[in-house]
Amino acid sequence: MSPTRVLIVDDEVLVRSGLSLIVGSAPDLEVVGSCSGGQAEEQVGALGPHVVLLDVRMPDLDGITVLRRLRTLPDPPAVAMLTTFDTDEYIGTALRAGAAGFLLKDTAPEQLVHSVRILAAGGSVLSPTVTRTVISGYVDGGGPDTEAARLARQLTSRELDVLALLGEGLSNAEIADRLYLGTGTVKDHISAILGKLGAANRVQAAVIAHRAGLARGPEGA
Repeated sequence: MSPTRVLIVDDEVLVRSGLSLIVGSAPDLEVVGSCSGGQAEEQVGALGPHVVLLDVRMPDLDGITVLRRLRTLPDPPAVAMLTTFDTDEYIGTALRAGAAGFLLKDTAPEQLVHSVRILAAGGSVLSPTVTRTVISGYVDGGGPDTEAARLARQLTSRELDVLALLGEGLSNAEIADRLYLGTGTVKDHISAILGKLGAANRVQAAVIAHRAGLARGPEGA
């Protein structure tokens, strides 16, 4: 199989070099280029990456603008936003604009490589801390939402258990540990949950969990 093609977009040369070394160390991943925000659209067109790691804060052209431009392309790559802060105010905006993930720049090398593989396979990636931040931005202090509650009633009791923990920002491994399940079983439950809820990713499912009154606040776990 051909390697997954990755483009890294960041205004700092040192950051681009570091990320390139990490991602390029995996035999199934190939860093086809790196550039600043102003060059991103051109580089995507020329290099055809499958995945773009995109800094959200750049002085020449901010990451949200770049993301929106990339999403208009005929065959857009999967884009994960990179940030230094797990409380970045752009997280919700980026996800609504079509980002497939949000990663901290200090993500462990093996986790970064794993995340790129998930993105290439059509999945979404969010660290648990970022998930909690997104939920905080989406959920207000009101009571349970009737539409969210209606959607939740489609789930089995075990799926409701998984959804509640998903709403707390727990990872698959943490959910598996909490419910004494295998991680593969948790993945299967999450796939079923997303389908029944009509949610595009686990973040949207987590928001529904909160609006349905199933999960505790983002700090609860």
